[in-house]
Amino acid sequence: MSKHSATAMQPKHQTQTVEPYGRQQTVPEQVTYEQPLNERIRTLLRLEFLFAQANAHLYRHSNWDNRAAVNALFDIINVFGRTDLKTEIMKELERQALFLEKLAENPQVDKARLESVLDEMDILIDQLHGLKAQDMDIRNNDFLGSIKQRYHIAGGACDFDLPAYHFWLSRPQEQRILDMQQWLKPFDPIQQSVNLILRLIRDSAQTSREIAEAGFFQKSLDPSSACQMIRVTLDGETPHFAEISGGKHRFTIRFMQTGFSDRPTQVDQDTPFKLTCCML
Repeated sequence: MSKHSATAMQPKHQTQTVEPYGRQQTVPEQVTYEQPLNERIRTLLRLEFLFAQANAHLYRHSNWDNRAAVNALFDIINVFGRTDLKTEIMKELERQALFLEKLAENPQVDKARLESVLDEMDILIDQLHGLKAQDMDIRNNDFLGSIKQRYHIAGGACDFDLPAYHFWLSRPQEQRILDMQQWLKPFDPIQQSVNLILRLIRDSAQTSREIAEAGFFQKSLDPSSACQMIRVTLDGETPHFAEISGGKHRFTIRFMQTGFSDRPTQVDQDTPFKLTCCML
C-alpha cells in the first residue's frame, strides 16, 4: 500500500449535513453504486445504512423524524437477531488488523497512521468483547417493546394504538434526543466498527477507468484475492444507473435507464465509468 492510500486509514470524524425540508438540493458531482460480494459485507452495508438513517433523523424537530429514528433502531435490532453479528464484526476487524500488520515492513507505508488505525482496532475489539447481548436487547424496555410489537403492522403505531408513544412524542425535543441517544448508545462500538471496516475496504483499493460497451461490462476475479465489494462511480449528470451482480469468480455491470414508471431497460451506448474492486 502506498503512502497516498495509507492516508485514508487515519480515523475520521465525519459530520453529516442534513438539508432542511423544502430546500432544493443540487445534483451531486458523482454517484457511486456498491455491490457486496459476500454475506458479511452485505450485512455491514445494511447496518451502515440503518445507523446513518437513525443519525440523520435523531436531531430533527419533527415527530415524524422521531418515528423514523425509532424505526431505524428496530431495524438495527432485527439485523442483530439474525446472526451472531458481534462475533462476525470482531472476526473482520481481526482479519483486517492482521493484513495491516504485514504492511508495517513496507517503507512506503505511513507507519504513524498505520499504528493509529491498529490502535483504533484494538480499542474497538476490546469494547466488543465487553459488549453483552442484553445491552442491545430492548425486551427489558417495556416502552420500546410495546412499540416494536406493532412495528410490522401497517399503521400499527397510530396515536390511538400507542398513547404512551404519543405522549413521548409530545415531550420537549431535548428530552426525546436524550432518550434516543440512550437507546442507541449500546450500539456505539458496533457503529464505529462498521464505519472503520467499510472505510478501510473502500479506501484501500485502486480505481480504474472503464468503458461498458453498449451498456454492458463483465470481468473475471482472481479467486485467490477475495474481492469484498464492487464500486461503480458515474458522473452525477449521467442519465442512467448501474445494476451490479457478482460472485466469487466474476461480476457483471449493466447500465440501465428508466422513466420511474416503467421497467428499466439496458442502454445501448458505450458508458464510461470508474471501477473499484475492493480487495482488503
